[in-house]
Amino acid sequence: MDSLSQLSLGAAVGVAVMGKRAGVGKAALIGALFGTLPDLDVLIDYGDPVSNMTYHRGDSHSLFYLSLLSPLFAWLLCRLSGQRGDWRRWTLTLWLVLITHVLLDNMTVYGTQLARPFTDYPFGIGSVFIIDPLYTLPLLLGLTAALFRRGGRGLSANRLGLGLSSLYLCWSLLAQWQVSQMADRVLAEQGIEVERRLITPTAFNTLLWRVLVMTPDGYLEGFISLLDREPPQFIRHPQGRDLYRAWRHHPQVARLAWFSKGFFRMSERQGQLLITDLRMGQERGYSFNFVVAERGPAQQWQALDIPRQVSERPPAGLALNWLWRRALGEPLPPMQRWLDDPYYHAGPVPAPSP
Repeated sequence: MDSLSQLSLGAAVGVAVMGKRAGVGKAALIGALFGTLPDLDVLIDYGDPVSNMTYHRGDSHSLFYLSLLSPLFAWLLCRLSGQRGDWRRWTLTLWLVLITHVLLDNMTVYGTQLARPFTDYPFGIGSVFIIDPLYTLPLLLGLTAALFRRGGRGLSANRLGLGLSSLYLCWSLLAQWQVSQMADRVLAEQGIEVERRLITPTAFNTLLWRVLVMTPDGYLEGFISLLDREPPQFIRHPQGRDLYRAWRHHPQVARLAWFSKGFFRMSERQGQLLITDLRMGQERGYSFNFVVAERGPAQQWQALDIPRQVSERPPAGLALNWLWRRALGEPLPPMQRWLDDPYYHAGPVPAPSP
């Protein structure tokens, strides 16, 4: 999840466990700091953009390593603060702060290697978007009440915020399951051969869900709102499997294909060879595109020593307009086609004069 959500969650957990004993302000501050700690691995440069992406949420998000480090962190904290008698309580607090960080990240689709060193598999449930105000807002409100309304009522508000945000995560799992049932039914009715499929929420909500389906000859993308009254439209796209077969032994190509769990494409664009993680974004807007080779003067592919990341972002205003209307069940075409059709976002085009 985003840094604000993790900071808020860590602070709320810290207040819930140590608010009475250490004071709300101190518990919130320490919880916020340690709630942000695992994500500091983004400061490590692994040598290229693909490695930086795929090693993020690695050892720093390991349940095993964080469980081992929690007592040490608590000992250092107690030694610095002179509260050595609270070592066990702080150990529990810091362990909960760190573990809930990892488990919350696991709710997104990115990929969290939480079982290191036993496996580096990138786990990801994908039931919440990386930024979701409906998750973060209850935490912030409860935490604010605890900080400015001292006493039992403030602590109760903090616990309520934690409870509501946790219920929202449960709701996201239920909504994801419901959309999965709908998608599987439509795919079966249309006779689509499914190799693997992914159901993830679109930005900032759990009403509108993206359905990504890998097939033997490409991939399909469609969207399902919980308020839809019509079956979804699936648009077919090429995956570039011939390109992948030719480049599958390239280190960065192989690593991203593994990290994305097969939800990737390879494409050629203006003399550049790109590999794209299809899980995060949608057609017309992907954040994780990497140029791994370019055509030389003789039109032969030349692999880049260091891949180059390029991002695709649709116009923010138009994208949010589409997202809002589509989430409410309006039967709009997928964003890629909608952006190209002025009738949807610029009003009708005047008819030519006779």
